[in-house]
Amino acid sequence: MMLRTIQDLRQGTFVRRPNRFLAEARLDDGSLVSCHLPNPGRMWELLLPHAVLYLRKAPQPGRKTSYDVVGIERDGVPILLDTQYNNEVAAWLVATKQIPGWEGYHLVRREVTVGDSRFDLLLEREDAPGNSPFYVEVKSCTLFGRHGAMFPDAVTERGRKHILELSAMADRGIHTGILFLVHWDRARWFLPDYHTDPAFAETFYKAAPKLDWKALALRWDRTFTKPDPVRLLQYPAGILVRENQDRGDYMVVLQLAQDREINTGALGPQQYPAGFYVYVGSARRGLAARLARHSRLRKQMHWHIDYLRDKASVTALLPIRTADDLEHDLAAAVDRVADWRVEAFGSTDCHCSSHLFGFHENPVHIPRFMAVVEEFRMNRLEGMLPV
Repeated sequence: MMLRTIQDLRQGTFVRRPNRFLAEARLDDGSLVSCHLPNPGRMWELLLPHAVLYLRKAPQPGRKTSYDVVGIERDGVPILLDTQYNNEVAAWLVATKQIPGWEGYHLVRREVTVGDSRFDLLLEREDAPGNSPFYVEVKSCTLFGRHGAMFPDAVTERGRKHILELSAMADRGIHTGILFLVHWDRARWFLPDYHTDPAFAETFYKAAPKLDWKALALRWDRTFTKPDPVRLLQYPAGILVRENQDRGDYMVVLQLAQDREINTGALGPQQYPAGFYVYVGSARRGLAARLARHSRLRKQMHWHIDYLRDKASVTALLPIRTADDLEHDLAAAVDRVADWRVEAFGSTDCHCSSHLFGFHENPVHIPRFMAVVEEFRMNRLEGMLPV
């Protein structure tokens, strides 16, 4: 089996993402082009302003989007974004015996239906042809930290359904598995992203012992011709048990469309310039309910944030599920990267200068802010890894 050759790749820089499957890029001649983005993931950590994109000219003339996005760079490292090519790569890795532990299997076919479900790969043992079906779902992982990888980067009910189906098949004695292709050669450990999708993480934790699953780190070059398998990743399941609870800390990102004077409870009237705000809070229990409360407009005013929320729109909720008390460290970290802060907001019961911080631009598009999110969600977990 051969991988297709991706020809005539050219580089551009990321400008914006109007919708899930559309990106705009600027080419080296200065022209702005529309690109099909074959990856529905959130990818806030990758799709940052001026990130290098790898683009392929659209094969169909007259298409609305003139290019397809194949990959992106992070820290100078090429990352595959094309989820369709990801599945082709998975089939090639099986066929070329490059997945540790699965060398005894060969590929029967792709896109196989079982009942109401469809899975990416059907394998079988080479020493038991026709009598050893092995159904595999393939996932593309593009959420990374310093040495960690997580999946998914957005809530995926479809992904949770796949795991439930594979688990039910395993209970009936059918060989099933998942292959996470992690497109980051520095990755050494893998976890489901319990911050973003705790239901998926809990389902994965319960099903993992039944499934023949692997997370494999890959290295790509700038041609995206074929990957170099690097290593199978460690799975520190104990971190899930400790951290994936309905508690922790969080950041609420809000947008205020125009300058406002807002009566802010005990703080009195405060001037708030137009822009984006990040509020840092905590919930030792009921984290999901707390985030839902901040999303609602109609509620009894209680905290400082309620008064601002009444005039501003919520653009993102960023929970950090943890058994540790990180609220004040998190506030200090956001303070260091913010453009301004609102003194004493949300911090009358602690020693912090504030728990509300202002940004001229949407902070989820600012690398220094996303570095804070990565540090508290992922990188700090490395201190919990088993030796």
